[in-house]
Amino acid sequence: MHQLITTYHLELCDPAELRPAALPTDLNVVCAELPCPEFNRFLYTAVGGQWYWIERLTWSYAQWLAYLQRPELATWVGYVAGTPVGYVELERQAAASVELVYFGLLPAFIGRGLGGALLTVAIQRAWAMGAARVSVHTCTLDGPAALANYQARGMRIFKTEETSVDLPAQPPGPWPGA
Repeated sequence: MHQLITTYHLELCDPAELRPAALPTDLNVVCAELPCPEFNRFLYTAVGGQWYWIERLTWSYAQWLAYLQRPELATWVGYVAGTPVGYVELERQAAASVELVYFGLLPAFIGRGLGGALLTVAIQRAWAMGAARVSVHTCTLDGPAALANYQARGMRIFKTEETSVDLPAQPPGPWPGA
């Protein structure tokens, strides 16, 4: 399937501009300190399977491990009642920038008010990594609330791009047949 995709690049350049969402008392956000390809691949497919996150599906275990072992990368996972509800990958980049490389919720937890809370914590963690700028990009293939959530937290669009891509007829889901 050939599709035109709009990508929005957003940034926050001052911690004081963060508009935090209310944090539910039962949300616990924890850093996954040990590189675990199985866990990160689970998060990637569980969160992104319905949104055409397909770039990493062909990665080998060794590729996942090499990616996760980099000191500039941190994975933060949100839990409610001991169950993972979503995650964010934060990557320290040049010029004191930290990018939210991947961010999202597992499908069962969308619409429960957790996205804004997890994003608030993710941005706070990015500042704690020494960021002078926090950035993210989202596109028209992501969840319908993604762009609005970033903007509600104070992030501003600084660049918009349009590209044409070939995609499978349906998103892959978290596993075949899901």
